[in-house]
Amino acid sequence: MKTLSGTRLRFGLVGVANTLIDAIGFAVLATMGVPLFVANLLSTTAGMLLSFTLNRNFTFRAKEGDVRRQAILFFAITAFGLWVVQALVIFAVNSAFPGLHLLIPKFAGIAVGLVWNYLLYAKVVFRQPAAVVPGGGE
Repeated sequence: MKTLSGTRLRFGLVGVANTLIDAIGFAVLATMGVPLFVANLLSTTAGMLLSFTLNRNFTFRAKEGDVRRQAILFFAITAFGLWVVQALVIFAVNSAFPGLHLLIPKFAGIAVGLVWNYLLYAKVVFRQPAAVVPGGGE
């Protein structure tokens, strides 16, 4: 049985934390009378900011990288995952299996989005520089 890596476990914990911030923030703001679009924009932004900070410092431990480059890539990848990848999966599942409960395609989109995010965060945003092998030559 393959064990869960520390990085993947930390990624999962960060995902739970930023999802809670998003959901609780949305609920609090909406309850206070903030328009739903604005409440969602603020809560998802708070979730993404927390996600970037924790993924950079805790999950991938990429404190040495260029934070501006990482932030731009992170937010571009995350936004594309949320607004394009997830939407395409929802559309595809709905088209392939009409009549499903609306949350099933949503959860399928979230699952694909998680894989999308993890792979691109690890390979692009927070990638570690290649280790220099002493005496390796060119």
